[in-house]
Amino acid sequence: MNFYRSSRATVHGSAACLLVLAAAGTARALVDSELIARARLFPAVTKGVTAIHRDNTGRYLVLTERAGVQIFSAKGDSAGRAPADAAPEAAIGYGADLDVDPQGRIYVADRARNFVDVYSSSGKLERDFRVNAPTSLAVLEKGEVAVTSLRSPKLVTVYGEDGQVVREFGEPEQITGRDELNRFANIGRLCRDSAGRLYYSFTYLPEPTVRRYNRFGYSDFELVVNTEEMAPSAMASRKAIAREEGPFRNKGGPELRVALGPVAIDSANGDIWMGISGRLLRFAADGQELGSYLIYTPEELRIEASALLLEPGRIVVASSELGIFDLPRPAVTSTPN
Repeated sequence: MNFYRSSRATVHGSAACLLVLAAAGTARALVDSELIARARLFPAVTKGVTAIHRDNTGRYLVLTERAGVQIFSAKGDSAGRAPADAAPEAAIGYGADLDVDPQGRIYVADRARNFVDVYSSSGKLERDFRVNAPTSLAVLEKGEVAVTSLRSPKLVTVYGEDGQVVREFGEPEQITGRDELNRFANIGRLCRDSAGRLYYSFTYLPEPTVRRYNRFGYSDFELVVNTEEMAPSAMASRKAIAREEGPFRNKGGPELRVALGPVAIDSANGDIWMGISGRLLRFAADGQELGSYLIYTPEELRIEASALLLEPGRIVVASSELGIFDLPRPAVTSTPN
C-alpha cells in the first residue's frame, strides 16, 4: 500500500507551505493482518451504534441511533441511561455522536431534533442548544463544544457554554461545482487527542482524509490515504459524486459512498486509527504507516466499524449491524522508513 501524506504549516488560517512526505510506486507495501475478536461486549446492545466513549470513572457510554446513551460499569454491567427521563418527549431522536467532559457530563448530537444535549453523569438533562442537523461533536476546554453540521458553511463550528457560536473554521475541499453537493461531500466526524487537538475525518471524499486542527482552528497536518488497493473504491466514489451532479441524481438528497468510517487517536502515543471497509489502518502521529488489519467477530464475520475506542491491551470496535467487540491490540506490522 502506498500512502500520500502531507503536512501543512498554517499561519493565521492560510496554508504557508505544503510538504509531500511519501514517494510513489517504490514505497514499501503493507500486508493485511487479521484481528479476530476475543468476545462480544455489552450483549444488550445489538445494532445502530454510532459512538463509544469511556469517562474518568471507567464507565462506558454507548450511543445508538434511536435508543440514546446506554451506560455500563467498568465490568460491563448496566449502570443507567441518558436521558434518564423515560418520557417520550425527552427521547433522543437520532443520536449521531457523543463525547464526555472531565466532569462526566455527556454531550449528544441529536440530528433529528436539531439539538446538542448536555446531560449530567447520571443522565439528567442539564442544558441544550440548537444546531441545525449536527453530525458530530467534540468537547473542548472551558466548556466549549466543537460541532459539525450538514448546514454550516465551514467544517467546524465552536459553541460556548451559553450555546452561542464562538468561532467557525475549516474550508471544505472543492470536488464538485454544485455548492450544496460539495458541502454534503465534505461532511465529516470529529475526534480529539490527549492534547485537545481536533481531527476532522471526511466521510465521503474519495481518498480517505483526516485533517488536524488546534482548538482555535489552525491546521498543521493532513493525512490522505491514496492506495492502489483503494483505487476502485475511490473511482466508485467519484462516479457517485458525478451522478449527483447530473439529471439522474437522487431526488431525496445525495447518495454518496462512505469512504472513511470512524477515526480514533491513541492517547498514549498519538497513533491514528481509521476504520475503512472492514479494515483498521494504523498510522503514527506523523503519518508513518504502521499496520493494516482485517477485523472479524469471534465467529469470523467481517466487521465494518461504526465506532472505535482505544484502550490499553484492546480495541473496542462497534458494528452498526453486529454489536460491540473486544479486539486484541496488535503489534506494529511495518518497519519504519
